[in-house]
This record gives sequence, C-alpha cells and structure tokens, in this order.
Amino acid sequence: MKTKTIFILLFLIAVNGFAQSKLDALLQTYNTRSIPYISVEGLRMLQINDTVEILDAREPAEFNVSHIPSAKNIGFNTFSSEEGQLQKIKKNTPIIVYCSVGIRSEQIGEKLKKAGFTNVKNLYGGIFEWKNKDYPVIDSTGVETENVHTFSKMWSRYLQAGNPVY
Repeated sequence: MKTKTIFILLFLIAVNGFAQSKLDALLQTYNTRSIPYISVEGLRMLQINDTVEILDAREPAEFNVSHIPSAKNIGFNTFSSEEGQLQKIKKNTPIIVYCSVGIRSEQIGEKLKKAGFTNVKNLYGGIFEWKNKDYPVIDSTGVETENVHTFSKMWSRYLQAGNPVY
C-alpha cells in the first residue's frame, strides 16, 4: 500500500511539473516579461494582508462564467485606461492583472504602465493557475463555481482543475 501511495504521489508531481513546463514554454513564447509576474500564492497573500486591485483582462463573457473574488472586469478588446473604474485607482496602488494564462494581461499591464500606474504585476498562469491551485472563483452572481471559461478547447489544456467552459 505504501509503495502504491508513493507511486501515485510521484506521478502527480510529474504531471504537475509537465503542465508547469508547458505553461512556462507558452509564456516564454508570447510574453516579454515587460510586466513582472506575481505567483498565485503571492496574490493570495496580498488579498489577505494588503490592499490590492485585481483586474480581469478577459472579455465580459469569460468574466461572467467565473473570476477571482474582488476582481474588476476591464476587458481586452475594448480596454481603455480612461475607463471610470480605473480613474478611481491611485497610481501607486498595487495592481494585479490577469487573464486566462497571462498573455493578454501582460498587454493590458503595459497599457496601465503607460497610463501612469507604477505598481502593476501580471498574474503568472492567470485564472487557470489560480484554479489549478484550488483557489476559489466566483460566477457573475458571486457564487463559488468550478466553471472556468477557457476561451477555446485548445487553451483548456492549461486548466488542470475545475470545469472548462468555452
């Protein structure tokens, strides 16, 4: 029994490591690291201990399926740094931007920096990594859900936990 348990643990660690290396490769391909990353664990600690603005750079349809609690949807396609909810944020407030995996959020983070925000970070792995670490997501009514909008079937391979919706 002990051998079987050890084998299962090693298998799960290997699978998680493989998924992580796929995500690393994806982000290295598409991102420039112009916006520093923050880990999901780092964001979780900020949520508990500090004031932080969490901005969801996905489209409203994705946000409505699920989002990180306290996140504000700013979208991607129609994003504007002149948006009312952004005008209420002090320029030095810690801001964490996320999307599905961290690609769109880097682009929005760059726009926020150009608009004068000085403390912007990109959530490494986005909402997928958040859910993969078993942190809660809520739907448009504020109820915790297992559903995560994965944009498409292709992107759903980076979501290892929860129910993919596309």
